[in-house]
Amino acid sequence: MANNAVKNSIKEVAMKTKGWSIYKLAQELDLPQQTVYSWAWNKTQPNYKNLLRICHLLECSMEDIFEEAIRKKKFLH
Repeated sequence: MANNAVKNSIKEVAMKTKGWSIYKLAQELDLPQQTVYSWAWNKTQPNYKNLLRICHLLECSMEDIFEEAIRKKKFLH
């Protein structure tokens, strides 16, 4: 992953909003655990459809998931 890639906070948001582990989130999404772990550790990023599903399940916004990246962008501009 490139150093300038946008990072997500899926793991933190899942724990904060629902008390869910990544394993539990994978179960709720009905996706392979490895896929969701890859997102949580920022090795890959979910596609838009899966981001919407994550936000729906966690009752959060995309801004919550990408808060750090958004904050950095605002700081730079």
